[in-house]
Amino acid sequence: MIKRDPLFPSRVLVLGATSSIAIATMRRLAGNTHFMLVARNPNRLTAVAQDLLTRGALAAETWVMDLDNTSAHKEMLATAAERLGRIDLALIAHGVLGDQQAAEADFEIAAAILQTNFTSTVSLLTWLGNYFQAQRGGTLAVISSVAGDRGRKSNYVYGASKGALNIFLEGLRNRIDRDGVQVLTIKPGFVATPMTAHVPQNALFASPDQVAHGILRAIERRRDVVYVPWFWAGIMLLVRAIPGFRFKKMNM
Repeated sequence: MIKRDPLFPSRVLVLGATSSIAIATMRRLAGNTHFMLVARNPNRLTAVAQDLLTRGALAAETWVMDLDNTSAHKEMLATAAERLGRIDLALIAHGVLGDQQAAEADFEIAAAILQTNFTSTVSLLTWLGNYFQAQRGGTLAVISSVAGDRGRKSNYVYGASKGALNIFLEGLRNRIDRDGVQVLTIKPGFVATPMTAHVPQNALFASPDQVAHGILRAIERRRDVVYVPWFWAGIMLLVRAIPGFRFKKMNM
């Protein structure tokens, strides 16, 4: 469990609040916390809010919206800041894996993956980055993926969306870290969630709760980047070290 102080993180905004990783993270934070939850499925959102209240949350307010609708972000974020009083932690957890083969054949499908995983997230980060900078404190925690570390034929559209997000987060961190804002890039490997239900599971798969534990430890330690579980840092170090002339011939 993350250590608590008088300010952090008692007021938490979660975007993509019905994702398995977001739910596991919020459950670990539930005691004495005021949540603002944003997701597109009203029934699931209500169920998540009720679950957090039973676990000791002080409040769990909800906002139903499709986060792909970037034109509605400013109103939602301003309302969240007003209702919470102060945002201590913003967790961005929405995203799609998409269909790689379909995206290879149809640009519109590829663009939709990029819209959800990158463009809509940049819209949120732009507002939140400015908010935290003006506040001179807070944490922006964003779920990316190890897939963004290198382009592989099996998921390069998804990987490209996460790779671009990683670079954006690095630049944002370079800009606002000096103002007391933590920008945390979260890079999970395989996680047993509905998104990966079609993928045969092996020993590399982690549970959402394992990932949540790693996220909170990284927030507590004010890390910039965290691989979850930890062993993915070593795996991806090796993957990145493979020379390009060999990598392009590999079946990954």
